[in-house]
Amino acid sequence: MASDAQASRIARFGRTERALHWAHAAGFLGLLTTGLISYVPALSTVVANRGLVKNVHLLTAIGWAVALAAIVLLGDRRRLADDWREIEAIDRDDRGWLRRRHAPQGRFNAGQKINALLSVAFAILFVVTGVLLWLGQRDHTFFLEGNGTVHVGLTFASAILLLGHVYLAVIHPRTRHALRGITRGDVDRDWALEHHAKWVAAEEGPRLPHEDG
Repeated sequence: MASDAQASRIARFGRTERALHWAHAAGFLGLLTTGLISYVPALSTVVANRGLVKNVHLLTAIGWAVALAAIVLLGDRRRLADDWREIEAIDRDDRGWLRRRHAPQGRFNAGQKINALLSVAFAILFVVTGVLLWLGQRDHTFFLEGNGTVHVGLTFASAILLLGHVYLAVIHPRTRHALRGITRGDVDRDWALEHHAKWVAAEEGPRLPHEDG
């Protein structure tokens, strides 16, 4: 029975990819929580010590950056490079998928690619604006008008992106099967054939008719 169960699944993400995802998720949730407490009046009253929240926010940002850097440096960089090349390549099938056409998808569908690209862009902007905010509080030479507004705007935009990501990964019946890939590393092969046909074909190569029967 175990061999049948294993044969019905296909490996999707390795340890480095999963570690990077969850390190980013944990750090982002910590930053989002402390950021919202700092800037949303209804939440800021819950924690009276605003200085403590700011310090936790800063320490979380440092821990998040160090964790991501360590995983990239010590993990499977070749696999991560392959992931990035696939994510940034938006092909005709991806454009068709975005127009709600039935188009075969690779290991990442077009929506996942856009989510990943936005997450990277937001992370870079968060770092730049956050560092400038920190420096600006100590030296007005680094103070840029509107920088704080950009940082806060990114916070709310990221919260919306996160809600959509969690809904698709945990609740939506057609996509929640993907969650196993980022927790256990593999996914159901039949589900993968339906949603990521190009990836399955590339992984398995041509299959004889009797192999699917």
